[in-house]
Amino acid sequence: MAVRGHRWRSGGVPAFAEQAPRTLSYMQLNPRVNREEFEKKAANVKLLLMDVDGVLTDGKLYLIPDGQGGVAETKGFDSQDGIALRWLNWYDIKTGVISGRNSPATAERARQVSMSYVFQGHIEKIPILEQILADSGINEQEVAYVGDDLTDAIIMRRVGLTFASANARPEVKQVAMATTDAPGGSGAIREVVELLLQTRGIWNELLKKYGVIE
Repeated sequence: MAVRGHRWRSGGVPAFAEQAPRTLSYMQLNPRVNREEFEKKAANVKLLLMDVDGVLTDGKLYLIPDGQGGVAETKGFDSQDGIALRWLNWYDIKTGVISGRNSPATAERARQVSMSYVFQGHIEKIPILEQILADSGINEQEVAYVGDDLTDAIIMRRVGLTFASANARPEVKQVAMATTDAPGGSGAIREVVELLLQTRGIWNELLKKYGVIE
């Protein structure tokens, strides 16, 4: 049964419009994916994992002179993604990142949004996924993953629910179950979080909390 307030446009694009005065999110569903099964998987997610560069950020790295002859690396994060990740904590959905790059900016952002798992400097991601599953006790079918590049595809073959950001490589979009309308660093994670909360039937609770609906 389709989620209340969850409409799917022609071409497999879902829209969320009934629970707010505007459309909240659009997402392109992979044609091979059954809509109802996709929603059922989303409602059962207990852990949301993601890549960083190209997913939590737009993929750009900023190298800033540090005044001592070297450079400091930083990156930008989306504030709407940030509050959405905090919402997941309210509803006991854990979050985490697996990134191929080491970055103090990533570590700080993960701290700000209370992520449970932060793994950096790991291009080979399957061993990290297995470590997280063992630690959390969560079944891989209860895990959602968001990625954008080839190193993410192998995880997408393992977990229950998968998303590609709009800026993802075409090969990754073919593997993912759905593709966000927004690119990484510009609300891709927000779209995924809204979907998870919609399918759990608790999006209205947040809208009421913030006075969007009565």
